Amino acid sequence: MERHGIFFKLKPGKEAGYEKAHAEIWPEMSEALDAAGMRNYSIWREGEMLFAYYEVKDSERMNRILAECEVYQKWRDLMEEFVYIDPNGQKEWNMKMVFYHE
Repeated sequence: MERHGIFFKLKPGKEAGYEKAHAEIWPEMSEALDAAGMRNYSIWREGEMLFAYYEVKDSERMNRILAECEVYQKWRDLMEEFVYIDPNGQKEWNMKMVFYHE
């Protein structure tokens, strides 16, 4: 199982809207994540900082499925209202796992 961590940030003042969107996540979006093989997906927040963690057996397969998924693309577009995007267009930064204890 591959473990992935991602760092990203919220735009100032967008915390409540971001949390509301995730409290009311579309059932179709959850189905898309399941279909892509994502498991144990969680997002953590401290102020404007966000950390997401998920597990997947095959990242390439997951990326292929999500790239072709209309619901996933609509969700990502909606999230741009809340998430900081740097001048180069980057909105998330993959993190390297340095320790794991089971």
